[in-house]
Amino acid sequence: MKPMIYHFKDHLISPQKLDIKSIYVIAKLKQHGYTAYLVGGSVRDLLLKQIPKDFDVSTSAKPEEIKKIFKNCFLIGKRFRLAHIKFGKKIIEVSTFRAGEITSALIEENNIWGTAQEDAFRRDFTINALFYDPENQTIIDYVGGIEDSKEKILKTIGDPKIRFTQDPVRMIRLLKFKARFDFTIEKKTLLALKKCKKDIKKSSQARILEELLRMLESGSSETFFKLLQEHGLLFYLLPKINLFLKESKKIYELLKQADIYTCKHGSLSLDRSILLSCLVFPILEKKISDKDLNLFHISQEAKKTINNIFSPFFHLSRKIKINMISILTTQFRFTTTFKKKIKIPKDPSFILALQFFKLRAMHQKTFFKKYNIWHERFISSHKNKKFLSKT
Repeated sequence: MKPMIYHFKDHLISPQKLDIKSIYVIAKLKQHGYTAYLVGGSVRDLLLKQIPKDFDVSTSAKPEEIKKIFKNCFLIGKRFRLAHIKFGKKIIEVSTFRAGEITSALIEENNIWGTAQEDAFRRDFTINALFYDPENQTIIDYVGGIEDSKEKILKTIGDPKIRFTQDPVRMIRLLKFKARFDFTIEKKTLLALKKCKKDIKKSSQARILEELLRMLESGSSETFFKLLQEHGLLFYLLPKINLFLKESKKIYELLKQADIYTCKHGSLSLDRSILLSCLVFPILEKKISDKDLNLFHISQEAKKTINNIFSPFFHLSRKIKINMISILTTQFRFTTTFKKKIKIPKDPSFILALQFFKLRAMHQKTFFKKYNIWHERFISSHKNKKFLSKT
């Protein structure tokens, strides 16, 4: 099958928008006789005039061959073998073209090497299966991804029911792209989503949690969680949150403020414990609203609420849980009656609690007076102020 080739005049992706390190990796692989392209999300985002977070490379070179070319290369994964090429803190992820059956009920082997065409047909959605060749500034399209991007359509590659059964996380990714780009979901893909949604819990909780966290960081979290609820996936993943949202929209209100903050500050994204607290705080607040509790007992209730919401499916790290308990508990310190002297606790996560309080104040303007008092007192109590701009 011959791919469609799109030249610069067709896609208008400026070479200045490309990542220098990824271009270097591609050029070096080509020097050694291998085929190599930019692939997936970076090509999609550039095509849609978005800023890519990562620039991944796909190549005909096998992982061990890649490692021989780059001294700064580390191979990772067993089920899905990848090469990570490190440039300081920056990592360029390089995958080898995959082959294999895409019509079976389950992909059991991910390390069968193939051609660029075979690799494209193994990917999830048409808009994610585009290759970009920086040498001649062309996009190579085996699956109709360019036309779908123009028509703003989300479509799986192959039978959507089989594709979702093979890897249910693709349903999360479908709604992720819907939230980010506001594309229309193709009819067959939408019907498959309805039929397969109950299979979502068969997936790795770690993979789903990472997708949820990335969407909380995306600036489109409110829309994304509304889509999860609308299409029934939230019922299976976070049933307590799904139930609460039937009665109250306070979680959406906090997510909206987090999105506003993220879109405004860009790289200064909110800590994940703050973002997860957006999902928990309204439930905790309702739970203890009619109880006269001190901060210690509130922290115990916060811990129980977090466990109740995320267990047994999701496993949050100990660090995130500790930070969330502190963030949630401190909110009730902020809103109590002021004394003449405000004492700033020696809690390293206090700044996170203050940032979360700012999100609440962005929605509930009456909190801004108290927020400003706490913020000023916090600044005056710290000599090292290099990180305070985040609050």
